[in-house]
Amino acid sequence: MKDLLSDCVHCGFCLPTCPTYLLWGQEPDSPRGRINLMEQGVFEGSAALHFDRCLGCMACVTACPSGVRYDLLIEQTRARVEASHRRSLRERLLRWGIFSLFPYPRRLSVIRPFLRWYQASRLPQPRTLALLPRLSRRERLPERLPARGRKRAVVGMLTGCVQSVFFPGVNAATARVLAAEGCEVVIPRGQGCCGALSVHNGRTAEGSRFAAELAKSFAGVDFLVVNSAGCGSSLKHSPLASKTRDLAEILVELGPVAQRHPLPVTAAYHDACHLSHAQAIRAQPRRLLAGIPSLTLKEIRDPEICCGSAGIYNLLQPSAAADLGARKAASVLETGASLLVTANPGCMMQIAAAVRDAGGEVAVAHTAEVLDASLRGVPLAV
Repeated sequence: MKDLLSDCVHCGFCLPTCPTYLLWGQEPDSPRGRINLMEQGVFEGSAALHFDRCLGCMACVTACPSGVRYDLLIEQTRARVEASHRRSLRERLLRWGIFSLFPYPRRLSVIRPFLRWYQASRLPQPRTLALLPRLSRRERLPERLPARGRKRAVVGMLTGCVQSVFFPGVNAATARVLAAEGCEVVIPRGQGCCGALSVHNGRTAEGSRFAAELAKSFAGVDFLVVNSAGCGSSLKHSPLASKTRDLAEILVELGPVAQRHPLPVTAAYHDACHLSHAQAIRAQPRRLLAGIPSLTLKEIRDPEICCGSAGIYNLLQPSAAADLGARKAASVLETGASLLVTANPGCMMQIAAAVRDAGGEVAVAHTAEVLDASLRGVPLAV
């Protein structure tokens, strides 16, 4: 950690891209300020608050001219905070609930019917439930989907925890797109969490266990395709690193073979932080969307600034997340687009809720869903 800290020359190029510095203008809530705290070796008390306030969006990594690995620094720091900082009872209970539920798709599946019932009722919707998309009937995916036409690759598909339960349509669309582009798609039923949520929140040992177990499910595939930006960024530092590809990444690598049908829509593309900053995947999704006939693509102002989702940030830091969501919603609405496209379930929920709060109307879809509609020649169902 000491060697990584010495790379920072405290130049301040990170400041305009840091969401929390933009919100509050306080040095300890900037990457440079947090690095100062790391250098002092303080990981408890008020210092822990400043580390907790970091979204881990990695915009500072993109902006840094010195190549500071803030991504590694904040992960290591959060592990130290978890080991040494005594949180309040409320915080401990909230984190216990999150980490006892979210990394376990089967547990999430158990509560899904109750959430569907609650959404259909006229009961007041607390903020946490208001973030959820409208839950519909799930489409069951086969364990193996054959390639259409000449087989070009055998790929495993990560179904994810939140993605599989709250956005099953995204997974179904992903599988169809991969098959249409000549991939034999392997979807193991017993696959579990990739460990991203744990790793990004200082629970390193837990995250490593999840990743090691997941690796066993995907032996024998050429690539592991991921359609969730946060999961992909973590898996690229796991035993599956050499095989892991984001959906947009693998589709551009393979090149298009399936026919695209017109999709007359004006769409704005949102860069998920763990796709853009953590994986440096920016051009590929835009290239795929630009290849769809009749689709007009709009850019969003300040694309490098996080929407406030950041994994579980909007649950742990709801006020800051709401402010960032409102900022992103305004940027989306000013494009005049009728559709927002992104590649992360958290971003989809956060921005959709923020747009509703702003009184706007914009449909939200995953890149996979847009491609799937074009390949099948059907209207986009959002």
